[in-house]
Amino acid sequence: MNEAKRAEIFRRLRAANPAPTTELQYASTFQLLIAVILSAQATDKSVNFATRSLFADAPTPQAMAALGEERLSTYINRIGLYNTKARNVIATCRQLVEAHGGEVPNDRAALEALPGVGRKTANVVLNTAFGEPTIAVDTHIFRVANRTKLAPGKTVLDVEHKLLKVVADEFAHDAHHWLILHGRYVCKARKPECWRCDIADLCEYKEKTELYKA
Repeated sequence: MNEAKRAEIFRRLRAANPAPTTELQYASTFQLLIAVILSAQATDKSVNFATRSLFADAPTPQAMAALGEERLSTYINRIGLYNTKARNVIATCRQLVEAHGGEVPNDRAALEALPGVGRKTANVVLNTAFGEPTIAVDTHIFRVANRTKLAPGKTVLDVEHKLLKVVADEFAHDAHHWLILHGRYVCKARKPECWRCDIADLCEYKEKTELYKA
């Protein structure tokens, strides 16, 4: 895929959604961090349902750490892997208080040192909270990048590096959200809805769904 086609893809995605953002609900950088940790292998909808009462009762790392694992689990027990996530969240809250004065660090290494925080979670926080042009490659972005041939790669890290290399600066900040939302609602895993895709004529996916007409 050439540079002109990539640019046109993002122009169209921007035209359809000029100000994309995460669908996770939060009121602070700390709450965003916790929501993203909880969202691993879970839907944003299930996370939002759980955090609505959790964040109301424990809006800060100090308050959440005070809950302890057992009480925290009662808020998130409908989310997959909730026991492991409760353990990581409590440990992360304590580390934020003890090492960062209760603030979420704007630093990749410091973020990835927090329990339950990997590269993808760090990328989401750096992009959404701190405005950095990072791209957190999840299953949706991995699928879209490979299907369209926008930035094909065998691993999520391959795709991330390629996207960072080929996405023009003017689209870099919002590329993450455009791609994830496109994959979630249009370029779906089993039945991509090519017939209503804004970039179908630019996409190099050979097996477009039958209702699409070039």
